[in-house]
Amino acid sequence: MSKSNILNLEKLINSELASKLQNSKILFEELFIEVSVEDLISTIQFLKSNDHCKFRQLIDIAGVDYPQEEKRFQLVYLLLSHEKNLRIKLSIKIDPKTKIPSITKIFPSANWMEREVFDMYGVNFINHPDLRRILTDYGFKGHPLRKDFPLTGFNEVRYSEKSKKVVYEPVKLEQNYRNFDFESPWEGTKYVKEIKKIKDDKKN
Repeated sequence: MSKSNILNLEKLINSELASKLQNSKILFEELFIEVSVEDLISTIQFLKSNDHCKFRQLIDIAGVDYPQEEKRFQLVYLLLSHEKNLRIKLSIKIDPKTKIPSITKIFPSANWMEREVFDMYGVNFINHPDLRRILTDYGFKGHPLRKDFPLTGFNEVRYSEKSKKVVYEPVKLEQNYRNFDFESPWEGTKYVKEIKKIKDDKKN
């Protein structure tokens, strides 16, 4: 895909959807736009039907969780135009109580994608034909991709030797947020540095 095609696409969308766009920028040779929940359906319909866009394939619907923000969740719709050889990312930001209009009537493949977002993040979709969990069990509690979901889960399934059957019971471990060490492995992670410092202090 050429840079001029992306620039032309950005100009077109900024012109046609000027009143709906909250943000528009080119990142990694892909156009990224942000709209409100109210403008989601009309924007996707435009991207699919307009002759200069023709984004007729929905690649994925991705969720992101920002628990400290008022609009905690961000949904990103990834669309592909085979004819124009272009990709676009459409983003909306919502709070946990907001219900999103389903796009299954525009892209039938969104059925499973929206179910996955519902299952993993707890985001609800209006007018979805079959909004059930898709990756976790029917009686599963919580939403695994939320940042406040403990690594061990809220419940565990195990075989009880005492009861001679499989039991489903709450996990007693607690964890507020998942924190990761992003330091370079060549420099050594934080806890390794602390252990090394303690050993050096003992030697001195």
